[in-house]
Amino acid sequence: MASERKFVAENIRRVLLKEYLMKTVDRAGFGGVDVQRTPMGTRVTLVTERPGIVIGRRGAAIKSLTKAIEDNFKYDNPQIEVQEVDNPNLNAQIMAEKLAFALERGWHFRRAGHSTVRRIMESGARGCLIIISGKLTGERHRTEKFKEGYIKYCGESRELFVGTGFAVAKLKPGVIGVQVEIMQPGARLPAEIDVMAMEAAIQANPDLAELLKKQEEASVIAERPAEDVPAADDEEVTE
Repeated sequence: MASERKFVAENIRRVLLKEYLMKTVDRAGFGGVDVQRTPMGTRVTLVTERPGIVIGRRGAAIKSLTKAIEDNFKYDNPQIEVQEVDNPNLNAQIMAEKLAFALERGWHFRRAGHSTVRRIMESGARGCLIIISGKLTGERHRTEKFKEGYIKYCGESRELFVGTGFAVAKLKPGVIGVQVEIMQPGARLPAEIDVMAMEAAIQANPDLAELLKKQEEASVIAERPAEDVPAADDEEVTE
């Protein structure tokens, strides 16, 4: 098998695994999954809101889940590691699932969208974007967006600091798609710079101490008035 086909097959398997875990551990609050190959086998890191439900009594639930992953997805010696989310309101996947559940319970989409945005921003996020699409009020499809704060749409900053989650709400008129994007509180953009004082700059960069001192002396000389600079004596020119 060519290397390109191997990459495609591996990514398809990971997507299917994510969809399976979203359905299996939905009661625990699925927040994401990460698959890594190790010399001992395959390590599956599962992020949830309530890890106790995934582990089960005396580890019975996690053992059955490990067996199902090994049989259905053909992973070599899978080892599941369950992590608890520090702040569920800053996890895009968890908030997308909660928003979809609120829509299924009968909440109006505007009320649910604004409430979710407020909860996310009150938790300290730098920005939030919610997209709800489907048959919201009638037979025609429409899309509504709720945004607050700052969101990066492309580039390395988006890959590092923006989390994305997707969920589906099943209603009588049809399905409604919910997409949530959250920019984390500690996000630092390339355009954001800090101007440091001379003493702080020297302490942070000891190797640049001499260069900074020379620049400071040159700036002082340049700012000195012309009358303070002694003029050279005129020399008599003799032929």
